[in-house]
Amino acid sequence: MTEQKIEGIVNPSLDELIDKVDSKYALVLFAAQRARQINAYYSQLHEGLFEYVGPLVDTELNEKPLSIALREIDEGLLEMKPVEEVHAAAADELAEEFPTFELPANEDDPFALPQEPAADSEE
Repeated sequence: MTEQKIEGIVNPSLDELIDKVDSKYALVLFAAQRARQINAYYSQLHEGLFEYVGPLVDTELNEKPLSIALREIDEGLLEMKPVEEVHAAAADELAEEFPTFELPANEDDPFALPQEPAADSEE
């Protein structure tokens, strides 16, 4: 007699998935974000746009994006980065692209515009 694998509401199980992330709340956010990316990928297919990456696992017919995202997380195909690291990387990229611009400081009025030197007029 063969043993049948019982499939619950979520396959893979939540216990297996929580081991791969920090908390169940992080899992929900991570899986939801990836599911939105997969959904956007399918929406853009007929337009020829490839802004998002499609599913990284083999999918079944009519499989929901959230189920696909959970299987990708379970197989270790995605890496979750804390938001602070993502923001720091974006800030570094912007700093390289747009160097800082400093106005000359005027001690009397910090909001005053720099004045051009007056030309000597001869009459």
